[in-house]
Amino acid sequence: MKNIVAYRQYLKYLALLGLGLATAGLIAGVASGWGWLPAGLLFGGLGLLLLGLAFSDAVQGRFWQQRSTEAGANALVATLAVLVILALLNVLAARYSSRIDVTENQIFTLAPQSRQLVQSLEQPARAVIFDAVPNTQDRQLLESYQRAGNNFTYEYVDPYANPQLAQQFEATRPGMAFLELGERREFLQNLSPEERLSERTLTNTLDRLVSDRTLTVYFTQGHREFTIDGSEPGFAQAVAALEEKNYTVRPLNFAETSQVPEDASLVVVAGPAQEFFAPEVAALQSYLDRGGSLMLLIDPRTNPQLGSLLDRWGVTLDERIVLDTSGAGQLVGLGPAAPLVTDYGDHPITQDFGGGRSFYPLARPVEVETLPDITAVPLLQTNAQSRAEAISESGELQYDPNAVPEGSFTLGYALSRPVANSAAPSQGESEGSEPDEPAPEARMVVIGNASFATDGLFEQQLNGDVFLNAVSWLGQQNDTTLSIRPRTVTNRRIAMTVQQQVGLGVFSLLVLPLVGFALAIVMWVRRR
Repeated sequence: MKNIVAYRQYLKYLALLGLGLATAGLIAGVASGWGWLPAGLLFGGLGLLLLGLAFSDAVQGRFWQQRSTEAGANALVATLAVLVILALLNVLAARYSSRIDVTENQIFTLAPQSRQLVQSLEQPARAVIFDAVPNTQDRQLLESYQRAGNNFTYEYVDPYANPQLAQQFEATRPGMAFLELGERREFLQNLSPEERLSERTLTNTLDRLVSDRTLTVYFTQGHREFTIDGSEPGFAQAVAALEEKNYTVRPLNFAETSQVPEDASLVVVAGPAQEFFAPEVAALQSYLDRGGSLMLLIDPRTNPQLGSLLDRWGVTLDERIVLDTSGAGQLVGLGPAAPLVTDYGDHPITQDFGGGRSFYPLARPVEVETLPDITAVPLLQTNAQSRAEAISESGELQYDPNAVPEGSFTLGYALSRPVANSAAPSQGESEGSEPDEPAPEARMVVIGNASFATDGLFEQQLNGDVFLNAVSWLGQQNDTTLSIRPRTVTNRRIAMTVQQQVGLGVFSLLVLPLVGFALAIVMWVRRR
């Protein structure tokens, strides 16, 4: 009895231990489910709490009269309230997961094209990655796809633990990724520490499995257009991006054929520097009349003699060059002759661009006259601090930075019109088309610049997105929602020479400490 009385002042602290155990058991039970461990912690903690209170001053009646009781009770209530709030937040977070992407390019957020594609899946799709140790970055990307749609799942398989499944997929090495859609299966990519799972590859592969139609894009050649075979700087990057989306790219030389091939989904005229002959213009016009699609990228100071074709659409190409006098381009290293565009038209090609930037070195204005049955939507608008200047015969541009701006100019239009004979199939469509499909129409995109999509500029800002979305819109008769491509990480690394690295090291390890030491001595002397 004497021992109990002697240790009573210590036994009362069992109440604190019991409170902690009971709280831990309560949180574990609410968050992860009630099992033997959460229940044991809760009831064991309550027992210790009661035992501690039994040996406290409360049994002698002095506890409730003490001033510290009120403060302790307030602290206890506040602690319990915080614990309950945390538990509720934990439960809500587990049931309704959400993330906020604060990165510059929203690299952890799926592009609209990826989300729309996953949400539109009508049959289950599954990504299978043969890797014993899942990569955190890859798993986050796959979880984003899984949250975007109920028909997308993923699975990591250890090829050594399940060799039969690896043999079924013909996975010969760890890191191979595959994508399944129904009964169809396609290799995705080889994963390694240097090459992680790409959203662009995953989305394009899934799009190929979903779509049963392959677009065939023809690039005209023979008029000094930009090359597409990579033999010299041209449209090699654009062609590679099209092939990545499962498009078929072919050259079109009218010296070898008198008309546009029947399997053409669209024709691209990319920066011609020489004139088209009249039969060639007639072939393009005939192609449009039967429901074709045409992209014209015409640089200034060139006259490909397409006026007869453009006149039927009400399009006029201005001979001047647009200059951006606002100085906005100088912030990103562009001069006034490369207008920076942040204002886009309300059209499927540009509807998801927001305030994104694209630029067009040496661009000409495009004007459109309103004509019956032709729908024209401006795509690319320069800012209000723009003006257009002519180039002299010697190639000189008279630029006066103090001249008054003329206002905004349109650099590109998207045009469409119904096909006169809508009963005839066009663009490689079969005779057995569904009767409820929309009537075919001819489409055309005209941009007063071609160099924006050339090698080196294609991957800059939204330049490539303008080109790819225009191709997608031109190549399909149904108005599906288009969007920009998946984001990529912006390289923000600082490249320094050896001298700069040495200078930075000396400054941070020697100069700064000496300055701090000198200031400390000055302060000490002043206090003395």
